Order: sequence, then C-alpha cells, then structure tokens
Amino acid sequence: MTLTLVHLPETIRWQDGDLYLLDQTQLPLATVVEKQATVEQVWQAIKQLKVRGAPAIGIAGAYGLVLSVKHQTHLPYSAFLLELERQAAYLDSARPTAVNLKWALTRIVNKARQLPDLAVPEIYRRLVEEAVQIHDEDRRLCRQIGEHGLTLIQPNMGILTHCNAGSLATSELGTALAPMYLAHEQGIPFRVYADETRPLLQGSRLTSWELQQAGIDVTLICDNMAAHMMSQGLVDLVIVGADRVAANGDVANKIGTLGVAILAHHFNLPFYVACPYSTIDFAAPDGKSIVIEERSEAEVTHFGDRRTAPENIQYRNPAFDITSHTLVTGLITDKGIIRPPYGENLERFYG
Repeated sequence: MTLTLVHLPETIRWQDGDLYLLDQTQLPLATVVEKQATVEQVWQAIKQLKVRGAPAIGIAGAYGLVLSVKHQTHLPYSAFLLELERQAAYLDSARPTAVNLKWALTRIVNKARQLPDLAVPEIYRRLVEEAVQIHDEDRRLCRQIGEHGLTLIQPNMGILTHCNAGSLATSELGTALAPMYLAHEQGIPFRVYADETRPLLQGSRLTSWELQQAGIDVTLICDNMAAHMMSQGLVDLVIVGADRVAANGDVANKIGTLGVAILAHHFNLPFYVACPYSTIDFAAPDGKSIVIEERSEAEVTHFGDRRTAPENIQYRNPAFDITSHTLVTGLITDKGIIRPPYGENLERFYG
C-alpha cells in the first residue's frame, strides 16, 4: 500500500521566484491556489488562515520575507538589512502564538546578517536558498515525527485528533497525522475520530477531508462528542499538534485542546503532542508566558455567513489554549518521543 497524499494540493509552492499559497478557507468545497504578489498579501493570508498550521505559516513567512525584498537588491547592504528586519517584524505581527513564524523569520534575518561582505543580489539568492531549505527541512522533520509516532499505533485502535496538524498544516505529512499516514501505508487498520474544532472547523473542513482523500478510516464528530466516544471505549489514543511548546513542556495548541487533554486524563487514555524542534520555545519558561491570540467576533457570533448570536452580545474568542505538561504523556518529535520530566529532557534533546 502506498500513500495517496499525491492527491492533496500543495499548501505552499515556491516556483521560479514566485510564491503560491493554497487558500484553505475555501476547502473542502473548492481548491484555490493564489499567487502572492506582495508581502501585505502574505500577511493577510496568514492572518485570515488561508495558510495555517504552525510549520506552514513558518514556511510561508520565510518565503514572504524573501518576497518582500525581491525588488530591493539595488539597496546598499545596511539599507537592505534594515528593510528585511522591518518586514520580518511586520510579518511576525500576523499571528503571535505559533512560534514557528518568528523562528523562520529570525532564521532568514540572521542569514542576511552573516553575509555583510557579499553583494546584495547574492545575499538575496542566499536568502531564497535558506527559505527553500526551511521548506525541505520540514518535509524531513514531518517524516521523522511520523516514524517515531508510528510505534504508538496498534491494529484496530481508535485515535482522536483535534484541529488540523496534517499535510495541510505543514509541507507534506503533517505532525499529528504523520504517524497515521505511515501506519496506513503499512496496512495497519485503525480508525480516526476528528473533532470538528469550533469555531473555524479545521477538523471538519480540513482533517476529515485530507484523511478521507488518503483513504484512511475517519469519523467526524462535534467537539462536545469526544467525552462520549471515550466513555464508549472507542478511543485508545489521542494525538494532537502544537503551535508552541514551552521549556517546561506546557503546550499551546488550538482552542479546545485543553479540554481533550483533561478528558483523556479522566478516561486514562494516552495524550501525545506531535511537534518539530521549531515549535519548541526555550524562551517561554511555561505556558503562562505564551501570548494567546484573540480573534474577531464574527467567528463566534456567526456560523458561516449566518448570525447565530444576539446583537451586541459580549464575546471571547481565544484561538489557542494552554495544556499543562502534567496532562501530556509524551512529545512526538523529530528526534524521538520525549517523556517527563520535560524541562530536563527537552534541554537534553534540543538545548
């Protein structure tokens, strides 16, 4: 059996010096790929979740930063670097919680800082190479995460996942879904339960769609059905992705993840978080130090284009929540499965 990911459109494509992004807000009903003409368009694509998922917005940010200085190679080095730094800060403001965006932007800027003696057009070429390397590296990291997580999947398991941490959120296999794709490739029978993931339905629109496209046995459930499924013995394992992992192992992920982790703890189910090294943030000592993005009213007060809440109602719309490391069975990383104590073991693996 071979993977059928070839049927999925590329989330991000850099071709002949141009950047193309799949508009994920239109999935699964339409497949629309947009050429990114300006850095402002890339910023909007990240902000509006046309491209989303921590690794994917890091890759898109790297390419967007390169795109922002594509026509600035006539500048002297100092002015070119200043413009690069300015555009990096601008792109980083699109979404504050996922650390991969800042990580990728910083990597591109640092590359330029290391090359002060080169001609600016040559520096630009090197920056393009660095962005492509970030993209290629993510493919490799996702496969490594998949290989390590594959050891957790046993025949006839039920696996619950929340939000979308699959091919659409990364460069290829995904993080949380990577072990599932590799298990499917090996012919291991299992079933996935995909939470719909309110308010933007990434689980419904994206996860269930891409797993179905790959021929994986997937069942879509509403968020408030997870406890029932667990109580019925249908779930044996939970794997989710992450937008940021603090130095102590606390995890920032899509809103609702904390609830799933608490349920898994109650029903004595293993709860794993899949993440590449670029998601680990040693500058954040714990989850309390992670900025949680608050999004617009309409995502909560409307279902699609239809208003479902009273006018002038008070609302909250945090896009992420923090899951304590005490609820995490293990971190599935590109270097292996990291288990408690997380502060010590994260430092040993990645410090």
